[in-house]
Amino acid sequence: MLKEAIYHRPKNNFAYAYDGSTLHIRLRTKKGDAEQVQLIHGDPYHWTVLEEGASWNVQKAAMKKSGSDSLFDYWFIAIKPPYRRLRYGFELKSGEETLIYTEEGFFDEIKVDDTAYYFCFPFLNPADLFEAPEWVKDTVWYQIFPERFANGNTALNPPNTVAWGSEPPAVNNFFGGDFQGVIDNLDYLAELGITGIYFTPIFKAASNHKYDTINYLEIDPQFGDKETFKLLVKKCHERGIRVMLDAVFNHSGYYFPPFQDVLEKGEYSPYADWFHIREFPVQDSNPPNYDAFAFERTMPKLRTENREVQNYLLQVARYWIEEFNIDGWRLDVANEVDHAFWRKFREVVKAAKPDAYILGEIWHDSMPWLQGDQFDAVMNYPFTNAVLDYLAKEKIDTETFVHRINKVLHSYPEHVNEVTFNLLGSHDTPRILTICGENKKLLKLMFLFQLSFTGSPCLYYGDEIGMTGDRDPGCRECMRWDEKKQNRELFAFVQRLIQLRKTSPAFGNGAQLRFLEDGYKENILIYEKKQGEETLLFIMNLIRRRNHYLFLMTLLLLQPLIYGQIKRSS
Repeated sequence: MLKEAIYHRPKNNFAYAYDGSTLHIRLRTKKGDAEQVQLIHGDPYHWTVLEEGASWNVQKAAMKKSGSDSLFDYWFIAIKPPYRRLRYGFELKSGEETLIYTEEGFFDEIKVDDTAYYFCFPFLNPADLFEAPEWVKDTVWYQIFPERFANGNTALNPPNTVAWGSEPPAVNNFFGGDFQGVIDNLDYLAELGITGIYFTPIFKAASNHKYDTINYLEIDPQFGDKETFKLLVKKCHERGIRVMLDAVFNHSGYYFPPFQDVLEKGEYSPYADWFHIREFPVQDSNPPNYDAFAFERTMPKLRTENREVQNYLLQVARYWIEEFNIDGWRLDVANEVDHAFWRKFREVVKAAKPDAYILGEIWHDSMPWLQGDQFDAVMNYPFTNAVLDYLAKEKIDTETFVHRINKVLHSYPEHVNEVTFNLLGSHDTPRILTICGENKKLLKLMFLFQLSFTGSPCLYYGDEIGMTGDRDPGCRECMRWDEKKQNRELFAFVQRLIQLRKTSPAFGNGAQLRFLEDGYKENILIYEKKQGEETLLFIMNLIRRRNHYLFLMTLLLLQPLIYGQIKRSS
């Protein structure tokens, strides 16, 4: 066995407390190397005194191979230490070869004379548990770009508003979407089966996308007033729909009053240290002489290390929860804000509402933010990109896809995966139907995989009725409310998948997912999900045959095989 490929560390995604009594432990080995792995474990204080000396009492427990990527196999075990503490190592076997792997390296036999050789999980402290909101596991999100969802109150229209859907979306045009439009269409979302709405920013801003905030404590007047927003949240909650707002704390807008004060007064402004100004006078040229989001002069970066900035933003975080009863925050450009601020943010948010959902926008490996002291979850773009490359773009084969998804699943603890925000498209990306060449059969496969996968799925408004559009601003077209322009068959298909997610334990989020290698050569994706006595077997055939794609979902209830459902998309 290749020793250099064997890896474990007693924290993060390799060893963690899943609940108050259960530890999850993972081990990585070279792909196809180890044939059997056992956990060697015992309480560090449990010894037997013999005539020749003391001997540490150890036990063995078989680990299962939980998945593979292109380079490695991953092994897993859940264990309940009777005294909530553990010393442990691993016994690996391949043919005639046996290795004992511990914190001190590799040995030929199990050492019982000293526990210092072994990995240590000192104590399962309740205060250290990662606890994400339980309700998120069963939530199906719907992302709404408020300016483009529905115009319910034309009296609020900004100047130069054009008729709904009368022209293509642009970076600077307005169609008058507002809160009343959302209220008027909540029954549509409830009919689809949506249980959570993620709103892109609603605060006062100059643009149609509102990521250039002017006032974090005021609603943009084109959307309505605070009473209307309270009514919206109330009506959502009456339908079992949670509400999550978008917080842009990495940067403000150009017309944010503190930044305008700095432009006017320079280094003498009381807000001069609110931003990252490299020199005075301030030059809003291209590029500007201050830090900004992506060199965008209209989005100056906030100095979140500044105590006054912290107090202001933490007031914002608390205010919208306490005054409007929102259920969560999505944090824009979250990885560019310092960790210390996010720790304070979590304390404030959880004090205001213990089960509020904190979601970070991070596009890469996010383990540093997911250790229980900052975010509950991140937007799962590695999942997104793998699904798009496989099903929409057909750039990778089944084996490569499974390897990439397995890597995603093993990058975080299981309880993080259960609440991770799984999206296929958003206001930042081309429409998924456009990406797959308007092939609705491929789009159905994407929805099937997304809604049967571990985590908290999110639909981008209009994808469920077949809307198309290229990247921003093309992906921000007005929602089509004329049913003649909606793909109602696609709507019914997505609706059915959401219903299965809610009613079938094996289809839903609590089931164990496992990929099967049987279909790799034929480019067929096969995976199963198990929950209790129910097992679902999913088979997706991506081989082009007269442009037909076949997927089957087979429901197994014990033995023998009982075919509960077979669907064909062709």
